[in-house]
Amino acid sequence: MLLKERYKKTIDYFLKNGPDPETELEYNDPFDLIVAVILSAQCTDKRVNMITPALMKAFPDAESMARAGQQEVFEYIRSCTYPNSKAKHLVGMARMLVEKFDGKVPREQHLLQQLPGVGRKTANVVASVVYRKPVIAVDTHVFRVSGRIGLTVNAKTPLEAELQLTKNIPADLMHNAHHWLLLHGRYVCRARNPLCSDCGLKSFCKYYNKKNK
Repeated sequence: MLLKERYKKTIDYFLKNGPDPETELEYNDPFDLIVAVILSAQCTDKRVNMITPALMKAFPDAESMARAGQQEVFEYIRSCTYPNSKAKHLVGMARMLVEKFDGKVPREQHLLQQLPGVGRKTANVVASVVYRKPVIAVDTHVFRVSGRIGLTVNAKTPLEAELQLTKNIPADLMHNAHHWLLLHGRYVCRARNPLCSDCGLKSFCKYYNKKNK
């Protein structure tokens, strides 16, 4: 099967079965989201959604979080993974927003990546989800699923996978594609014991067909 056809079949399937996917992180504004995405590193969205209501009530904007001490933020996020480093990143991120960006979350990925705790993946999530930029964030789910289906070829790093996906997915569907692949990886194409029997992509999935030769 040609790569172009594989992408078309994948996109057609998700357009039919999940046309309007959204992040499972709960947020009200760009600042909420960037806080949630920083907290979500190696932590479940469910846990993050349990933490953020009290955290954001205490620190509803960059200005209030920038005034907080690291220990003060830590107390709200201590049930999250790596709470010490994340508390440091959150306070540093908020202070830079205030000092450099007038308290507002920037729209461009290269500016987002200047913020403490914000790498390429986090920047792409915020740019895509909030500002609908035609970028795709490659986390462990997206990396695994795209490789298994055969959307990426010999991609060794998230960046290599991102570049291949960006090249082949229409810009207006990039936002949806991130969530399609992520949610598919979270609930169907799991790292362990993938639910191949329930997968609507198995007829052309490289992983499935190799496993069932």
